[in-house]
Amino acid sequence: MNSPIWQRLWQRIAALFPSAYRWPAMDMRLGDRQLHLTGSIHMGTRNMQPLPAGLLRQLQKADALIVEADITRGGSPFADTADLPPLHTRLDSATLTRLQTLCRDLGLESTLFDTLPCWQIALMLQAHQAQRLGLRPEYGIDYQLLQAAKAADKPVIELEGPETQIALLKSLPQEGRALLVDTLEHWHTNARLLQTMISWWLEAPPAQQPVSLPATFGGELSDTLMRNRNQQWREQLLALPSGRYLVAVGALHLYGDDNLPGLLKQKQT
Repeated sequence: MNSPIWQRLWQRIAALFPSAYRWPAMDMRLGDRQLHLTGSIHMGTRNMQPLPAGLLRQLQKADALIVEADITRGGSPFADTADLPPLHTRLDSATLTRLQTLCRDLGLESTLFDTLPCWQIALMLQAHQAQRLGLRPEYGIDYQLLQAAKAADKPVIELEGPETQIALLKSLPQEGRALLVDTLEHWHTNARLLQTMISWWLEAPPAQQPVSLPATFGGELSDTLMRNRNQQWREQLLALPSGRYLVAVGALHLYGDDNLPGLLKQKQT
């Protein structure tokens, strides 16, 4: 009953009758590996705690939890960031003015960012925006899943790890200037996108693919931060040993163009 013919038949039947969940998720079978793909939000609201009972049951049934990075590990990812020349020597006047204006609106001192790399400024602004929307790291989905997995003594597998993620950001051209520019340009769009993803957890997840999402990254940046990572994760998931896995990655990786589930399905055909 474990022949390729039966596996393909099972996959076709499962595609006709997909499981519906209260959270953004989908099931996928890759040969003798069964995945429960969950769209995580790295920061959440208080009413996103506790996790849905059904999701915790998925974790209990899983042989391991797979996440982008184990964010419960100690240490600051920015600890070895070197000081850079002042921003006025690194940014064009329009971008610098936009950053200073946003800082004034947020009640932040722009001088705090003056010697930081652009990618770090972008992340700090995004985190501040999330906090203003009521999101906190301790209510993030992956954080809660990691805590539950460790309490249940479940193995945790990292697709990247914090060190790899920081190395990726450090490798961006011009110290990640494009990420800062996109953060400033799409500030309000990103806020709406965060609210949309919160609604996926508190109200209802997307009913079907494809999901139309606003673009908050430019083409090359989208390739680096989304498409290329999805392709790398696909290879890692396809290389897993047999078993059941709960896979929690950022919700945007499950929807939109070149999403992870779509790439995994392509690999099976």
